[in-house]
Amino acid sequence: MKHPAGPVFGVLTLAVLVFIASPFVILTLFAFSEGSTLSFPITGLTLAWFDRLFEDREFWGAFSNSLVITGSVGVVSTVLGTMSAIALTRAGPRTGSALRGALMVPLMLPPLVLGIGLLTYFVTLGIKLDLITVILSHVVFTQPIVILIVYARLEKFDEAVIHSARDLGATPLQAFFQVTLPIIGPTVIGAALVAMALSVDDFIITFFTIGGGNTLPTFLWGMLRKGMNPSINAVALILMAVTVSVSVLSMRFIRYRN
Repeated sequence: MKHPAGPVFGVLTLAVLVFIASPFVILTLFAFSEGSTLSFPITGLTLAWFDRLFEDREFWGAFSNSLVITGSVGVVSTVLGTMSAIALTRAGPRTGSALRGALMVPLMLPPLVLGIGLLTYFVTLGIKLDLITVILSHVVFTQPIVILIVYARLEKFDEAVIHSARDLGATPLQAFFQVTLPIIGPTVIGAALVAMALSVDDFIITFFTIGGGNTLPTFLWGMLRKGMNPSINAVALILMAVTVSVSVLSMRFIRYRN
C-alpha cells in the first residue's frame, strides 16, 4: 500500500528540482538567443554572442589571468596542503585537534571579511596588489580544504607499507614518492581540483586583492555594470562549464560518496 504522502513528496521534489535547474536552463537559452534583449519569446538560436565575446581582448585577458591564478593556486595549495596533512597525522591528538580547528578559521569567515582583511594586510605591508596577491589570497581559503581532504584519506592509510619500505632500505623521501604518493595520489589530485574549482569562480576576495586587470568573475561583473546583454550569459555559461567540469573531475578522483 502506497503512503498517501508519497505523491505529494514526489511533486514537491520535482518542483524543487525544476526551481534549481531553471536558472541554468534560462541562462543557456539566452546565451544562444539571437535576440539582443533578455526576454521571451526566443525567435532563434545563434553563436554570434560567443563570436563577439571571443573578439574582445578584455575577455581573453581575464581568461588568461584566471588560468594563471587557478593553476598556481592548485599547485601551491596541493603541495603545502599535502605536506601539512602529513604533519597533522603525526601530531598528537590535542595538538592535531587544535591545528585542525585553526585551519577552519578562514573557512568560517565570510568572504567579504576575509577579502577586506587580506586587502588591509597587503596594503599595510606595502605589497602591490596584482595576480600574486590574488594567488596568495586564494591559497588562504583553498589550502585548508586540501588539508582536510588529504588528512581524511591519510587517517585510513596503512602505515605498515611505509615501515616495510623503510625496512627494505628506502629513505623517507623514497618511501613517500614510491609508496605513499601513488596510494593517495587520486585523493591529492581531487583535492587540487576542488581548490581550483573554488579559485576559478571566486569574485569577492579577487575583487579586493587584484588591484588591476580582471579574472572571469570580475570581468563578468564589469559587463553587468554596463547593462544586460546575451554576451553576459555567454561568459557565465563558460564559467559555469569550467567550474562544473572541474568539480565533477574532483569528485571522481576523491571517490566522493554522498
